[in-house]
Amino acid sequence: MAGPVAQAAKNKARQIFMKNWYAPEVLPIYVITGLAAGGATWYLTRLARGPDVIWDRTNNPTPWNNVEPGTNTKLLSVNQQFDKQYKRDRL
Repeated sequence: MAGPVAQAAKNKARQIFMKNWYAPEVLPIYVITGLAAGGATWYLTRLARGPDVIWDRTNNPTPWNNVEPGTNTKLLSVNQQFDKQYKRDRL
């Protein structure tokens, strides 16, 4: 069991480590950069799964012909009514 002196030294070491580990003023930069990277990853994944992208030329050379009428393939459609969203069955 640690005595009060050891506990105080441990707290002091933790305080010095946390003080030098990061600066609070850069936290917004980290958050914004993380959100931007996450959003870019999501968007690139969404683009890669679109109906006009060909991943397998032998089995499905024209994937855009499999889109049925009434299916929304866009990210945002204003004032439009669609039966369903486009979902790629396989790459």
